[in-house]
Amino acid sequence: MTIDDVAVRLEQLKRERNASLKEIVNELLRRGLDSEARPKARKPFRLKTFDGGELLIPIDNVAEAISLIEGDNHK
Repeated sequence: MTIDDVAVRLEQLKRERNASLKEIVNELLRRGLDSEARPKARKPFRLKTFDGGELLIPIDNVAEAISLIEGDNHK
């Protein structure tokens, strides 16, 4: 595992905030863990519908529908 880029960013934050590495790492870990604990807001799922018109085969009787599609000798 390589964290060179992370180490550079931590060092920058350490200088900017005049804080210890321990303080910076703990703060960032807490923020990250807190954000994971909260559920993310989701956009409501919307299903697009359309009128397909009248059914071409009856779907209330499965045997009859299969018979119409595959013939009377279906298995």
